[in-house]
Amino acid sequence: MPSNEPRGPRQIARAAIWSYQGLRAAWTHEASFRLEGWLFVIFFPLGLWLGQGGMEKAVLCGSLVLVLSAELLNSAVEAVVDKVSPEFHELAGRAKDMGSAAVFLLMLNVMLCWGLVLWPRFS
Repeated sequence: MPSNEPRGPRQIARAAIWSYQGLRAAWTHEASFRLEGWLFVIFFPLGLWLGQGGMEKAVLCGSLVLVLSAELLNSAVEAVVDKVSPEFHELAGRAKDMGSAAVFLLMLNVMLCWGLVLWPRFS
């Protein structure tokens, strides 16, 4: 769709459908996304329950959303790299490793956020 076309309900609906298809594809084809998805299902409500006030709830729950978002981007990078360069190439491997590292850093961020918010209450 050209960028100068007006955006309206039809385009928003199409974008929502494409987003759903991306989530479904990630769930179907990516074991890491499924694992992180189940952890999200457990920890998101826990974050809402444990968070005291809007900021804490946002930090606890938002950090989880970031992991899923990065995993989707990492999976997209891996799919494109595999399509463009099915044989091993150093740059292809580097791109995949960097995507994985981004997810890892956001997982560390989850632990940091949850630790900083909850540690004072339980220590």
